[in-house]
Amino acid sequence: MITLHTFGPMFGLPDPSPFVVKAEMLLKLSGLAYRTDTTGFRRAPKGKLPYIEDAGSIVADSTFIRWHLESRHGIDFDRGLSAAERAAGWAVEKMLEEHLYWAALRERWLDDANFARGPARFFGTLPAPLRPVIKAVARRRVAARLRAQGFGRHSAAEIERLGTASIQALADLLGNKPCLFGAEPCGADATAFAFVSGLLCPVFEGGLRRAAEAHANLTAYEARLRARFWPEPAEGRG
Repeated sequence: MITLHTFGPMFGLPDPSPFVVKAEMLLKLSGLAYRTDTTGFRRAPKGKLPYIEDAGSIVADSTFIRWHLESRHGIDFDRGLSAAERAAGWAVEKMLEEHLYWAALRERWLDDANFARGPARFFGTLPAPLRPVIKAVARRRVAARLRAQGFGRHSAAEIERLGTASIQALADLLGNKPCLFGAEPCGADATAFAFVSGLLCPVFEGGLRRAAEAHANLTAYEARLRARFWPEPAEGRG
């Protein structure tokens, strides 16, 4: 059985990391037997989650997990799609993972109110005297990553505008279809659901959430895929 290493449900989400949610949805789409383990972060080969263990193979990063599932288990997550649709799916994934991700990261970690509502909880098991110091260090590291990537050189309003453009593009691509490219979810839907679900999380406030909520097709899409793949009630949702 495949083991998927996760953080575990939080904030009413299947996982606080969209990359973990993406990997788990791919496993659900695959039909393969799997289990989740929330104790593996310290052993993560790239220092991040998710990663999987599959019959002796350890595979880190959600995209490499997808490619592993396709090559080892003969799964085509994009079956039925044209070459152009497969290309568009890849482009959508990278827009979300390499662009919108950074806007959401800034809104969660560098906005004081959102940090207190969310990421601050990650440090709850630390000794109380150390918590403020470790939180401050972690937030400085996030700010440094954002600056190195480029987003951190923009104002908060400019970053929000960039993120909103990606949300608009995703809504326009989805249109009135049940999934990105038709009636059934493909590989890119695993990424899209993960990010839309995170954007709509009611724990957090901000322009990105408002932008996502303004698109009825995105809110319906998130509700439809959540009901299909995570039908159990989520604590803190709604």
